[in-house]
Amino acid sequence: MAEADAARPEVDLPLAGIRVLDLVTGPLAAVGRQLAEWGADVLRIEPPGGADDRRAGRTVGDVSIGFVAANLGKRAGSLDLKSPAGRRALDELLEGADVVLESTRPGSDDAADLDVDGIRARHPGLVVLSITPFGRAGVCSRWEATGPVLHALSGELSRSGLPGRAPLLPPGDLAYECAAGQAVFVVLLALLERLRTGEGDHLDFAVLDGVVHALDPGYGIAGSATAGVPASKLPRGRPDAGHQYPIIRCADGFVRICILAARQWRGMFAWMGSPEEFADPSYEKLTTRYRSPTLLPAIGRFFADQTRAELEAGGHRHGVPTAAVLEVDEAVSSEHVQARRAFVPFDLIPGDLVPGVTAPLPDGVAEIDGRRAGLRGPAPVAVGDGPAWSAAGGDVTGTATTGTATTGTATADASDRPLAGLRVLDLGVIVVGAEHGRLLADQGADVIKVENEAFPDGSRQSAGAVPMTVTFAAGHRNKRSLGLDLRSPRGKELFLQLVADTDIVLSNFRPGTLESLGLGYDVLSRVNPRVIVVDSSAFGPSGPWSSRLGYGPLVRASAGLTAQWRYDDDPAGFADAITVYPDHVAARLAIAAALALLVRRRRTGRGGTVSVSQLEVMLGHMAATLAEASLVRQGLPVEGRRAESVPWGAFPAAGDDEWCVITVRDDDDWQSLVKVMQRDDLVADAGLAAHDGRMAARARIEAAVTDWLAERRAADAAAALQAVGVPAAEMLRVSELPEHPYFAERFVFRPSGHPAIRQTFFLENAPVRSQRLPDPPDRPAPLRGEHTEQIARERLGLDEATIAELVRDGVLQPPT
Repeated sequence: MAEADAARPEVDLPLAGIRVLDLVTGPLAAVGRQLAEWGADVLRIEPPGGADDRRAGRTVGDVSIGFVAANLGKRAGSLDLKSPAGRRALDELLEGADVVLESTRPGSDDAADLDVDGIRARHPGLVVLSITPFGRAGVCSRWEATGPVLHALSGELSRSGLPGRAPLLPPGDLAYECAAGQAVFVVLLALLERLRTGEGDHLDFAVLDGVVHALDPGYGIAGSATAGVPASKLPRGRPDAGHQYPIIRCADGFVRICILAARQWRGMFAWMGSPEEFADPSYEKLTTRYRSPTLLPAIGRFFADQTRAELEAGGHRHGVPTAAVLEVDEAVSSEHVQARRAFVPFDLIPGDLVPGVTAPLPDGVAEIDGRRAGLRGPAPVAVGDGPAWSAAGGDVTGTATTGTATTGTATADASDRPLAGLRVLDLGVIVVGAEHGRLLADQGADVIKVENEAFPDGSRQSAGAVPMTVTFAAGHRNKRSLGLDLRSPRGKELFLQLVADTDIVLSNFRPGTLESLGLGYDVLSRVNPRVIVVDSSAFGPSGPWSSRLGYGPLVRASAGLTAQWRYDDDPAGFADAITVYPDHVAARLAIAAALALLVRRRRTGRGGTVSVSQLEVMLGHMAATLAEASLVRQGLPVEGRRAESVPWGAFPAAGDDEWCVITVRDDDDWQSLVKVMQRDDLVADAGLAAHDGRMAARARIEAAVTDWLAERRAADAAAALQAVGVPAAEMLRVSELPEHPYFAERFVFRPSGHPAIRQTFFLENAPVRSQRLPDPPDRPAPLRGEHTEQIARERLGLDEATIAELVRDGVLQPPT
């Protein structure tokens, strides 16, 4: 399989011994692929002749490129679940399984053949993940989904685009890819609970819920450039957000800068030659820079005759976060991606079947113990009869899953939250750092956010200088805060004392920061060999870009996503400024890997490290597209239809800036659409009956759709189309989500509050619908240093006199 296994150092994969029965088809098959990368034995079960997704979309050698990207590292076998013999064989496999992944639609023949309820009754110790577009029951459970439909209903589409223009569909398959990351997280959470209690679970995973949680949650923590203003408060139209992470034309393209902190502005000011026009100290404030009508034009003039490379180097010298806006092929061929071997040549089809079908594929999303946990084998190109588990297996029962550093053995009381007893030190900042700890705290871990008043978390800044913002409250609920100066010898000593009985340490600093503080993994693991250290950085812990200042908008620019996220008719029409991606999904993958290490710790008794590069998360989401582009460059025949057809997009409906997404996937969708529209002329036109004819008549068809929608509310039109199986949806604003019937019925959001915030606000609720996992608690996010003295007494055993002395010396920092 080309270079994936060549000279790969051995990694003790955390899920070795875990057996996963995978019956998922389509893009969410990536859930099983991720579990396989981390060592699980993933056995895909398909009907005789193979599942439909093997031939879907773009193909090479009659094999779907998307299927390959989503099913790497699995094995496959065939069972006829309509026959008694097939069902008996399935039950035998279930006896040896830990996890079942399935995606049958409720009420379908496939769902009846599989009988998930019967499986749960016969095998109560299994973790079963049921994937459906909109849940197993409820108002939208029979609806059809596509990426654009999910973007419309999640609130993402309403924030994508430029003021005064139509909303812009995000590129690629971000909705499905991010939902897959959320699914991996909840599966591992339920698996840990199974290992702790012996009880399985049934997870009702709606893809839309996964998108809402993991792509760009409207009720989650936002980027620091928003100054704490939640997405629910955005204006009705597309937001004017280009000033937050501005993209500026230069001699050979565009660069993006992120000037958020005062020190970054001072670097920009010096870089420009300290122009008198901007010398007023008020420019150190975000709001002053945002309101200035002359600042960005001045930076534009300064950048105009410099190249992208020169500007990146200048930004690095002056401490101004700067990134070239690259095309995606430039990103993949960059010195950084090449140096990190983030992509490796891989045989998409075994060479003895179709020789020479090789393309670069991402070599895993995480590094475990400093080594890539990536590609372990090809996608199964054929199914065989009589599927069986691999002979290799492992004992993952161990002694204790969580809290072992302090209690020796975790309780098996089923009333506890899955991570009750787990102790976490959270050094994270901004979005991905906040999410790391919050995901653990929501499930019962004692998460201590370690803060230093000299280096405040940028997410604490606010437009009105208030002590707490809604978005910070969303990202840090259920945590405690410890004010501690890690740069002082005594502060470092106290931190190591905490590490001695801690399970997980979280950080998302630039690589090398913990080491420079004398707190690298080698030091921490000597203090506590069972500790797990998680880091998430913009560009990874090695490579030429590893030391760059990194924010999500810069990563999007460097990965080639920003270049794709713009209007076709406007080369400068970049529309991703308001987006918070890939922070949320990168955090979920990092925490999922940490949970996998907790599984391994049961088996080995030792901790380890997890490292996730946000750039590689993003590029991994483009795997199928990048593989196809490589095949085309090689001159290999790539066939099959793309997902997009006609009509496919967001169309104006009746009302003020109301939009309806309509996506016709095939000829049946087309016939259903035109019948609902009562356009007999289009029904009778044989030239439009097939895909190619509709593509050639795009303008005519889109005009017909627009005319039909002009007299209809988006919600009514979408409901009429969904009733006949056409994927459609109204575009929802973030502020509309909690009261929408779908989200209200599934209790995706819940009202909350905070003593320092004089309003009620909504936050996301549980990460998945589950039979066993309780809803998260709702303890308010801490003020900076709010629990310093409490933690000093309880965890460090300090007396009042010592605490007072350390506070005077600035080592301990209570609220001021």
